[in-house]
Amino acid sequence: MGKPTGKKDKFVKREPKEFDEQVIQIDRVTRVVKGGRKLRFRATVAIGNRKGKVGLGVGKSHEVTGAIQKAIAKAKKSLTKIVMDDYTIPHDIKIKYKAAKILLLPAVEGTGLIAGGTVRKVLELAGIKNILSKSYGTTNKVNTSKATFEALKLLKGTPRMAKKAAKKTPEVAEAKEIEVAEAPKTEAPKVKTPTPKAAPKKGVAKKKEE
Repeated sequence: MGKPTGKKDKFVKREPKEFDEQVIQIDRVTRVVKGGRKLRFRATVAIGNRKGKVGLGVGKSHEVTGAIQKAIAKAKKSLTKIVMDDYTIPHDIKIKYKAAKILLLPAVEGTGLIAGGTVRKVLELAGIKNILSKSYGTTNKVNTSKATFEALKLLKGTPRMAKKAAKKTPEVAEAKEIEVAEAPKTEAPKVKTPTPKAAPKKGVAKKKEE
């Protein structure tokens, strides 16, 4: 065996994750059965790419790490693309999920993320930076996070957003026309066509045979 060199191994570069993860809550769940009590863990996890995609999942396992992994897998299956107006929501929305009530209001640029607790975590992962929010009713983190997720799924586009998109499209079309006009014209190479050979006359052929 070779002698230890004492040098540290080089750090392996890890690829950046596609989605960021936030553990909302981890609960201990006990179930009473005939033989005694069975202990399991329940994890609620939210994931998002901070660009309009967000998902929420709940996983159960006998270990904490197993419960978190299951919750992430379920959150990836429930991923949804939400409608955004720049970095805020397009319109007001109020939703009730079980005992949780959530109110979300759009805000101008510079307002910031006015939200707290689990609502803030879900909105951050969705990529919303300017919003006003209020949570009523229960303080249960699981129900509050689910209510926020359901509210984001119900967002729809507005006529003002359509007008914005219409203003942007002519500029893009003009830029493309300029690019096409400035592009150099390439001429196709000339191909020489072979000239067909003239057929011999019948009278000349008969004289040669005689």
